[in-house]
Amino acid sequence: MTNASKVYPSARAALEGIVRDGITVMSGGFGLCGIPENLILALRDSGVKGLTVVSNNAGVDEFGLGKLLKTRQIKKMISSYVGENKEFERQYLAGELELEFTPQGTMSERIRAGGAGIYGFYTRTGAGTLVAEGKESRVVNGDTYILETGLTADISLVKAWKGDTEGNLIYRKTARNFNPMMATAGRITIAEVEELVEPGELEPDGIHTPGIFVQRIVKGTDYLKTIEHRTVRKRTAV
Repeated sequence: MTNASKVYPSARAALEGIVRDGITVMSGGFGLCGIPENLILALRDSGVKGLTVVSNNAGVDEFGLGKLLKTRQIKKMISSYVGENKEFERQYLAGELELEFTPQGTMSERIRAGGAGIYGFYTRTGAGTLVAEGKESRVVNGDTYILETGLTADISLVKAWKGDTEGNLIYRKTARNFNPMMATAGRITIAEVEELVEPGELEPDGIHTPGIFVQRIVKGTDYLKTIEHRTVRKRTAV
């Protein structure tokens, strides 16, 4: 690997020299779909603590960000949904974990705003509820709006289906949720991909995240792609 290369041989190597205690980390994906499995494991193994993690949810017990909760490496979560993780619930109710609840659409827009260099925006979502407590508000045409600020992170960890060695990324279906916005909002963005190809092999019009937003890239391995709730139809007699 040359100094100019964005490609790293492993998730562990991709995190070296940039992770430390107390940083803010964004972790992409929706539920357990499109999460950076390899990078999350490498972050756990790095031993860093006191993390603030921005993610739609907190994984589940024993998988995804749930692994970082188990090892008590997360100090604060900024999330919109945390209902699948019993350890998250226990830590929060015991006062061991800080939580900033953000409505899902608002959270997505906060990340997009952060990546675009926008300080904040006004939204009706959450007005008149606990979400609005401590936030600036204003009335426009009779409706109350609250000010939500953009979100950025020291490091963004994203997962793509396919990427090239220049960091251009393509996501697949549900995995496109949150990953593209987070890729723009990290001071350093690390992408793990299922397929790594050479420049020119991706259709330009199909690229979701341009390589200018990605500083490091690694080819992931051994994906589990766990399903939160497996629901199947009962067999009927023929």
